[in-house]
Amino acid sequence: MKEYQIDLAALTLRAALGIMFLAHGFTKLLVFTPAGTAAYFESLGFPAVMAYLTILFEIGGGLLLLLGIFTQLIAMLTVIQMIVISYIHADNGWSFSNTGGGWEYPAFMALTALALVLLGNGRFSILKLIHK
Repeated sequence: MKEYQIDLAALTLRAALGIMFLAHGFTKLLVFTPAGTAAYFESLGFPAVMAYLTILFEIGGGLLLLLGIFTQLIAMLTVIQMIVISYIHADNGWSFSNTGGGWEYPAFMALTALALVLLGNGRFSILKLIHK
């Protein structure tokens, strides 16, 4: 595989994961509200502070992924987050369209993030442009 193809693959994964994180983070912030998200997290047995950290991680991490900054770190944290979410949804079955959401989507996101951990930023990142 040619190097530019690997760089395009990294950019594509960074964009997809970054946009997905922004969508989920802003949904928690603007639709469910931080207080509503915190209440939901507490209903799952997590401390409320985890909801606020998740909102921050999803919005901040999404932006960092789009820019290609700390890509492998954000992606690794995403793998961990998505494995936890897969476990939470495991009792709901495979399909994410099941009541309560299954574990299919978070498992896919974990593998997508793992691919990004392995690929890294690629050459199409803000850091590569700055350091030219």
